Amino acid sequence: MSDPTAAIAAAPTARVAVVDVGTNSTRLLIADVDPEAGRITEVERRSAVTRLGEGVDANARLADAAIQRVRVVLGEYRALIDAAGAPPAVAVLTSAVRDAANGPAFADAVRDDYGLDARELSGDEEARLTYLGAVHGRPGLHTTPTLVIDIGGGSTELVIGQGDELRFHVSTQAGVLRQRERHLRGDPPAGHERQALTDDVRRIFATAVPHPLIHVPQAAIGVAGTPTALAALDLGLTVYDSARVEGHVLARATCEQLLARLSAMTLAQLRAVPGMHPDRAPSIVAGTVLLIEALRLFGLEQIEVSEHDLLYGTALTVVRAG
Repeated sequence: MSDPTAAIAAAPTARVAVVDVGTNSTRLLIADVDPEAGRITEVERRSAVTRLGEGVDANARLADAAIQRVRVVLGEYRALIDAAGAPPAVAVLTSAVRDAANGPAFADAVRDDYGLDARELSGDEEARLTYLGAVHGRPGLHTTPTLVIDIGGGSTELVIGQGDELRFHVSTQAGVLRQRERHLRGDPPAGHERQALTDDVRRIFATAVPHPLIHVPQAAIGVAGTPTALAALDLGLTVYDSARVEGHVLARATCEQLLARLSAMTLAQLRAVPGMHPDRAPSIVAGTVLLIEALRLFGLEQIEVSEHDLLYGTALTVVRAG
């Protein structure tokens, strides 16, 4: 498998910037990385829901309005990167760009207009980097077969590994934006709409994972916006607190209770839920279904929530490639 960041040079201990241009959100991590110790010290971290993948499932193109939303955020991130000393900066582009006919042109614009080393990740590369970030700082998992679930806007990565070794990974065509656009019309969504979404996700996951592997993982880590938002709700946070969310254990039964509560709310009510960013509201029901169905497929009753994900995995890879 090719290394998507092999061309980036960095010092043995270095500051690096990583921008994740995802289907639903655009995120930034500026960090100081010690590759020998595997230590990452965050300098700046930002996230904005930009919905780049809006309409891509139906039209196979990035919409002009969606591109402009991302451009505004990238301009803000470029200023933050420059203020942090203009370290090597890589942008990873995921599901929406992979699926869009104008994805390559958008990647060129990210590279040319914002000075970012823009790389379109394959699903395999995204899964590998996400796993690397998710297990970072968790030495207790070195002897435990672990499932990493990365729920994105257009795809969900399911990765099984143990320690630094990946045993299986797949990038599925199931994501919060894609499945919401396919199935959820009502406000709140009707029961048959939620069931259609559930059936769709269940079929996609079951087809993507060979049956013998569903018995392998003994633990699970959930990354990205859905698990972190659900953790904040479970903790009863009125203001999001990443330190409390990191490492929080969510029971599958709790996720099912939250789904029943959230799916009964209108979009306006969801936007007002304390502890959850209003822009997360349109995707939270679909995301919760995705998380529950992934856990159900593997027979797992709980998941550890982590903010260490694709951003961390890419940052480590960038520095270690130097």
